[in-house]
Amino acid sequence: MASRKRLTPEESRRAALEAARRLLIETGPQSVTLKAVAGRIGRTHANLLHHFGSAAGLQKELAKHLAETVCESIKDAVRASRAGLGSPREVVDLAFDAFDKEGAGALASWMILTGNEDALSPIVETIHQLVDEIAPEEATSHGDVARVHEDTLALVLMAMGDALIGSALSRSLMLPETAARDRAERMLLNSIATASQPN
Repeated sequence: MASRKRLTPEESRRAALEAARRLLIETGPQSVTLKAVAGRIGRTHANLLHHFGSAAGLQKELAKHLAETVCESIKDAVRASRAGLGSPREVVDLAFDAFDKEGAGALASWMILTGNEDALSPIVETIHQLVDEIAPEEATSHGDVARVHEDTLALVLMAMGDALIGSALSRSLMLPETAARDRAERMLLNSIATASQPN
């Protein structure tokens, strides 16, 4: 019988979070359980219980992991856009994909419905940290930190809403499936244009 490779606690947590992310994308938030994740990585339920404390703890850590990963990508896209190497649409697509394709919208909804709302704190805190990191740079260029906060709030709410009911609502309103993304892109372009105008 082959023995399992011994992982450090950090490697074990990282493997569990990646398996949880794959489960979330493949089969939805209800499948992100300690037993399912343990089965995916060849560990025991007790091992994951030791790392995360409960399924709710695992989901909270997954939310934090998703938020950190996505915010790093958004930060890179914002910097590229400022340097003329990217566009506001790339920032929009990253945010919308995080809530849709990466499952953050479904996970957030599931946590709210199951009474695990405090698990959303890592998502909110990570986005806040991202904005605080970006906003001083914006304030230097354009002098309006509040605008960055408002744009971020609108973008996140639009991305979350689109992940949950965007396709059905777009069809119902006879709009293209990209309508919310297109609107978010226009919002950012208008905001940038307004900020660039001399006072």
